[in-house]
Amino acid sequence: MKKRILVIDDDEGIRKLFCRALEDLPYQVDTAESGEVGVKLQDVYNYDMIYLDLNMPGMNGIETLSKIRTDDKETPVYIITAFHKDYLEAITDIYEEGLKFEIAHKPLSIDQIVEITTEVLEDTKVKKLVKSIFNI
Repeated sequence: MKKRILVIDDDEGIRKLFCRALEDLPYQVDTAESGEVGVKLQDVYNYDMIYLDLNMPGMNGIETLSKIRTDDKETPVYIITAFHKDYLEAITDIYEEGLKFEIAHKPLSIDQIVEITTEVLEDTKVKKLVKSIFNI
C-alpha cells in the first residue's frame, strides 16, 4: 500500500510543486488549501507524513498543528515556511508543549522535497536508490 502524504498550504504553486516533486515516487499525495481542510483530511486518512505551511489565512500552521496533534501524536510533520522569525515565540511555545515537528525553510527545491520525504518515510535501501536516481 502506498504511503500517504498531506501537503497543507494556501499557495497553489507550492502544492503543485510538492505533487510534481513526488509524482514519480511510490506515494499518494493529497493537498489542502487551508488548515481547516487539512485537519478534516487528517481525520479521514491515516497520513504517513504531513507538510504544513506556517503562514496561512484562517487557521495558521501553529493552530493546525495543535489540532492535528490532538488525535495524532506521531505522524511526522514538517512545517514549511519563510516566516519562521515572525512565529518564533509561537513555535517555541508549541515545542515546549511537546508537540513534535520539524521545520524546513522555503523555498524548497524538488531535490530537497524528495530527500526529506524519503529520509522520513523509507528504509536505507530505498533512500540510497532515490539518492542515486536524483543525484542528491
